[in-house]
Amino acid sequence: MRYEELTIEGRNAVLEAFRAGKTIDKLFILDGCQDGPIKSILRESKKGDTIINYVKKERLDQLSETGKHQGVIAYAAAYEYAEIEDILNAAKEKGEPPFIIILDGIEDPHNLGAIIRTANQAGAHGIIIPKRRAVGLTATVAKTSAGAINYTPVAKVTNLTATIEELKEQGLWFVCADMEGEVMYKQNLKGPIGLVIGSEGEGVGRLLKEKCDYLAKIPMFGNIDSLNASVAMGILSYEIVRQRMA
Repeated sequence: MRYEELTIEGRNAVLEAFRAGKTIDKLFILDGCQDGPIKSILRESKKGDTIINYVKKERLDQLSETGKHQGVIAYAAAYEYAEIEDILNAAKEKGEPPFIIILDGIEDPHNLGAIIRTANQAGAHGIIIPKRRAVGLTATVAKTSAGAINYTPVAKVTNLTATIEELKEQGLWFVCADMEGEVMYKQNLKGPIGLVIGSEGEGVGRLLKEKCDYLAKIPMFGNIDSLNASVAMGILSYEIVRQRMA
């Protein structure tokens, strides 16, 4: 399968994309432009989670693939995002306790693609990513997932901390990958669970970590102190799988 970046240029094209219900991740608008079509586009963008960037004409020219951007360029998700309810329903349909992956600050599309692929194989019911400071469902993500993106729902939310609170009310508890935690083999990782993974550089944010019920450490014996985010997610996911199968 061939994956294409969904770049939409021109006022009418962008407006029609919004009206057709397409998920627009980012919108680049010529700074200072406030005419009728642009105002209509902005109204549509505020109905969802679109990130709006006001930029100079030079930046738009740089981003444009056609040279006919008319002061507006939109980036759409290569694949549609799911709702959190879709993820919970996927678990319900399988008669399994929910297993959800929460990602904080994963910006490398190859990492996200690999995580989606592993999540699918480990039986996770879905993945939740933040709206900002994280990669979305780009063509590179889709390709790296090796097709798993078609089967593992990915939801995008404005606030991960609030989302965890909502999922706790649904009966889930949360374990965070963190080197300050207890070794994962000593923890009970059964039941409805959310696995929280942070970026390689900064890890999981403090507020998000405080919302988690447990911190889990992967034992390491080498000379460096961290693993690739997708590798860490895979190791912890399969410890959850092992305990579920025990």
